[in-house]
Amino acid sequence: MRIPFTKKKVVEEESRKIKANDPSLDTTQYAGNEITTSKYNIITFLPKNLFEQFRRLANAYFLFLLCLQLIPQISSLAPITTILPLVFVLALTAIKDASDDIARHRSDREVNNRETKTVVGKEFVTKKWKDVKVGDMIQLTNNEFVTADVVIISSSDENGLCFIETAELDGETNLKVRQALEETCKIGEDLNELSSFDAEIEYEAPNNNLGRFEGNLTWKGKTYPLKNDNVLLRGTRLRNTQWAFGIVCYAGSDTKLMKNSGKATFKRTQIDRLLNRLILGIFCFLLVMCTIMTICSGLWESFVGYDFRSYLPWETFLFIDSR
Repeated sequence: MRIPFTKKKVVEEESRKIKANDPSLDTTQYAGNEITTSKYNIITFLPKNLFEQFRRLANAYFLFLLCLQLIPQISSLAPITTILPLVFVLALTAIKDASDDIARHRSDREVNNRETKTVVGKEFVTKKWKDVKVGDMIQLTNNEFVTADVVIISSSDENGLCFIETAELDGETNLKVRQALEETCKIGEDLNELSSFDAEIEYEAPNNNLGRFEGNLTWKGKTYPLKNDNVLLRGTRLRNTQWAFGIVCYAGSDTKLMKNSGKATFKRTQIDRLLNRLILGIFCFLLVMCTIMTICSGLWESFVGYDFRSYLPWETFLFIDSR
């Protein structure tokens, strides 16, 4: 379990090399297939949310005023006049952010718990998406979403053709064609052949380029080039194809879909930007006025007020009995 507030060490890759039906390297080298699109967890919600809210200049400004009102020598107002409105605004925003993030958690849980079939030994084993690893041989069926980025090995078409819908990936609704290598499409759905398939695949490191994939597949002493047409990407959907088999090459956060989605970030609206400028202007105006009045007060005390010291001594306090 990773400790909150710590960053996971990132190792830059130049290329990858995997062996079909041998996902053992995944546990130490490559990302698993579980995804996380949420911004918070129970531990990090309060500090992260407050930090994001106080990045709004208006909230930071009123927090500054609150700190000043806690000093009785410079403020005649009760702090409660600022505390209540500020807490109310922060609480409403926090509730909205929490609601949005709970929806993200539910969506992540639903996707991670989807099931797919993998070839283990000479049989099919059902796995949840989050348990799929790089190097796994998986089966996809018609109308099923692609579990991870996979290199196509064979399909129900005798020429190894697959039809996919990429609407969730790039917004296009027309079907696209992908194809297995001619040398591997002959394997078909034979479990004996699929389970004994031991090709080595060397390919580029994870990236966000949806239109490019470069690699080589080495099998039975021969090497065959791989390109984008030989790969099914996570987020696409198999259409008009009864079944297809493929080797997982990118999983989870390494898939091209997740590389393009990015993390949920704090967004500023046009109103936020306008308010920030107004608050900054007000703050600068008050700062200038306070500076001018302080200088004027000092000058008056030095040149004019000095004559009143015998009547109104500045350094003494007069206590008047009201009786």
